[in-house]
Amino acid sequence: MSTGLVVPILLGALTWSLVEFALHDWVLHGMRGRGVASREHLKHHAKPDYFAPTLHKLASAAVVTLFMLPLAVLLVGPAVGVAYTASFVATYFAYEIAHRRAHTHTPRSAYGLWMRKHHFHHHFRAPLRNLGVTSPVWDFVFRTLEVPDVVSIPQRFAASAVGWLVDEHGSLRPEYAGHFRLVGRIPIEAEQSQCDRDAAFANLPPSA
Repeated sequence: MSTGLVVPILLGALTWSLVEFALHDWVLHGMRGRGVASREHLKHHAKPDYFAPTLHKLASAAVVTLFMLPLAVLLVGPAVGVAYTASFVATYFAYEIAHRRAHTHTPRSAYGLWMRKHHFHHHFRAPLRNLGVTSPVWDFVFRTLEVPDVVSIPQRFAASAVGWLVDEHGSLRPEYAGHFRLVGRIPIEAEQSQCDRDAAFANLPPSA
């Protein structure tokens, strides 16, 4: 890879990190369910094992590429424009994979554990905080960063939304006791699901 492409590749990744924060804050939460993207995201908050269809995400990436690539090539030339756009889109896909794995897979590094604590605090305690899923940089810049010692997760979400966190009996795995705790009870599904949806669309945390 040409050293002249390192800067546009890094800028593409950095641009995505800002877009990740801005979309999450101003669109996905800010629009409170108005529009498909916001509605799909808040459904994920109400039911954290729900993820928007992959086809929607591929379509979004295609539309962004169709607009971004010609503009970038026009402004900075073919090589740099392609490198910048490819980095932006690749970082977006990396974010999607990292976000899903945070819910479905055990952390394998200190960063993986940090990301899960950072993100689950957003999910279960403070929906308008920790809006940068993969990085704290923009939360720090925009003063939305919170760093909890222990993240509280409602018991009813444990097995379905963060199954790696609990054992076969639904109890918190001891290796995560210093980072997470389970709270509340497991209520009647029909009774609670509407409450969770109402809370999510109001940008409120789920009840314990």
